[in-house]
Amino acid sequence: MSRRDDGARVAATIGELLLRGNRSHLYRVLIADTEGVDETTYPVLSGLARLGTATTSELAARIGFERTVTTRYATRLEHAGLLARRPHPTDSRATALALTDLGERTVRAMRERLQDVFVDAMADWTADESATFTRLFDRLVAGIAAPQTAPSSRPSSP
Repeated sequence: MSRRDDGARVAATIGELLLRGNRSHLYRVLIADTEGVDETTYPVLSGLARLGTATTSELAARIGFERTVTTRYATRLEHAGLLARRPHPTDSRATALALTDLGERTVRAMRERLQDVFVDAMADWTADESATFTRLFDRLVAGIAAPQTAPSSRPSSP
């Protein structure tokens, strides 16, 4: 199989994983029995956990939501006690969003559930398969996230 064929298979598989229905299923698993979080607010809470204290605009850009939508969902999470609005540390005109202690505990619990999803999905893999997949997946994500060079200038890998 060629690298283009491999690339097409990876793209198709990741595309399948990212389908709204699959994300919704995963969100439902992660938010099960979690007070104050639903499928719509989960990306805001999770994104804030990854980004750290941020303005609504910064968070919206990071999670791919419109700022007004992010604001609405952040307000719901604030009412649930999961995040708080604070004065921005360097811009007196701005407000920063930050997880509360309850928000941090909630995110930890959801991340443990997510880890369990992957552990279960790989339960019948050998230790070598799991380690190899993890190492290569890390490389793939790093390669996608890194600034890209023009394809013709990229060195070939063995």
